Amino acid sequence: MTETQAPALFHSGYATLVGRPNVGKSTLLNTLIGEKVSIVTPKPQTTRHRILGIDNGDGRQIVFVDTPGMHRARGRAINRAMNRAASGAVVDADVVIMVIEALRWTEEDQDVLTRCLAAGRPVIMAVNKVDLVKPKDKLLPFLAALAARGEFDDIVPVSAARGDNVEALRSAVVKRLPEGPAFFPSDASSDQDDRFRISEVVREKLMLRLHEEIPYGLAVEVEQLEMFPTLVRAGVVIWVERPGQKGVVIGKSGAQLKACGQAARHELEETYGRKVHLELWVKVRKKWSDSDQALRDLGIDVE
Repeated sequence: MTETQAPALFHSGYATLVGRPNVGKSTLLNTLIGEKVSIVTPKPQTTRHRILGIDNGDGRQIVFVDTPGMHRARGRAINRAMNRAASGAVVDADVVIMVIEALRWTEEDQDVLTRCLAAGRPVIMAVNKVDLVKPKDKLLPFLAALAARGEFDDIVPVSAARGDNVEALRSAVVKRLPEGPAFFPSDASSDQDDRFRISEVVREKLMLRLHEEIPYGLAVEVEQLEMFPTLVRAGVVIWVERPGQKGVVIGKSGAQLKACGQAARHELEETYGRKVHLELWVKVRKKWSDSDQALRDLGIDVE
């Protein structure tokens, strides 16, 4: 380096994605990272943990944090834990990305915005699902009304599903990150371990196939895991809250459970590039979603 050359600046930090349930935070995270690090279903409250997606590029490392949807239902321990996880991630962030749906503003959106602004962090509004807006001239009045709701560092319309304008959102985040070293290795895309990854893929396949209240009454835990050069072998327990739910998850002659297991196995084989053998058991743990100890056992922070 010559005397006239200044060292390149490196920006790194945490950018937390927050919003009410089902606004597309997990889809947006996966699009930003360029691979699937967070499971996605059409059902609200699919995300139960903070999920880290690590974006490495020239002069930057952005640690995007996907969070559970902030919601008003606080009756059960799991609802309270999910809200605490999301609120804590806002306080810990260098930049907050509040995700909303284009042309829609609800009381829960207002609740989220109040928490974001109170945290005193830079807030970028990501207006998602703009590809669904028809006619397009409806978007500008909505953006103008949105700008009047608070002091935002930026407002960026995006389509997480199509990837539209996602690079503009990334650039807006980088501008507001502090200078500093990387937090993770340059080849990392997530901090997830194998047990968590496998349990989440199985839970996703169950949520996609099951209906009504069943998806919210189940949890997935990897109890046994062996990793070989050509094989992954996992023993997976699916917890439900009531005996009647066990039969629904298993299905007639085991068909439901078999289909979910096959879908999970196919995805995991693509992920690991080797054969995957899953053994699935369905067990009852009454009221696990309202038990602090059960949530701790499942790796959900209740503090």
